[in-house]
Amino acid sequence: MIGMVDIEFIKKKHFQEGWSIRHLAKVLAINRITVRKVLAATEIPRYRLSVEKPAPIMGPMKGLIEQWLKEDANRPRKQRHTARRIYRRLVEEHQFPGSESSVRKCVQKLRGEGAEVFIPLEAEAGKMGQVDWGTADALIAGVETTLHLFVLRLRHSGVAFARAYRNEVMECFLDGHREAFEWLGGIPRTLVYDNLKSAVTRILTGPDREESTQMSALRAHYLFDSAFCRPGKGNEKGSVENGV
Repeated sequence: MIGMVDIEFIKKKHFQEGWSIRHLAKVLAINRITVRKVLAATEIPRYRLSVEKPAPIMGPMKGLIEQWLKEDANRPRKQRHTARRIYRRLVEEHQFPGSESSVRKCVQKLRGEGAEVFIPLEAEAGKMGQVDWGTADALIAGVETTLHLFVLRLRHSGVAFARAYRNEVMECFLDGHREAFEWLGGIPRTLVYDNLKSAVTRILTGPDREESTQMSALRAHYLFDSAFCRPGKGNEKGSVENGV
């Protein structure tokens, strides 16, 4: 069975470098019929759950915690929420069934967002795009709701596409790319990511990453290259950070 790496190799070599079907079949030691099938495949990668996953326990509480932390900005330091106080309020006021450690991790992540200094990047027109998730609060049917924004920004021009989703699951990650490419009318040669869980399953040594199967399929379909920021250096994406 041909693997995702070979599928990406076949498409890039044929469509971008002009390799013939015969040459590809010879290099990969497969028959030409298989190569033709790979090149003829046009289905956009999608994510399907065989068993629906339960929502993470912190999911319903994240928007509330964000609200409390924002309100803390106008309070004296001694009156601001600690992670323990947030946990106690969640238990007492909202019957939160989770652990204090899960609340502490959530608070640390929220407080750490947006604290870096940004490093500008240079890129030729249309050659590089940058992808990230952000959040925004909105009133939906009279209820304040935290939405998750998929943002793809072209590095050279600063043109950006954003689409709101209820969460950051794989289905939304893939759909965000498809919608962005259609709206932009093209595909950047390279997309830079901040080691998003949707794209990366494991961070290896140096710049190497073990990508998710869905990410590899997405890249093979649209024929773009991916690059990843160093851990803790999400600012290397530059302008997209200003959009989320």
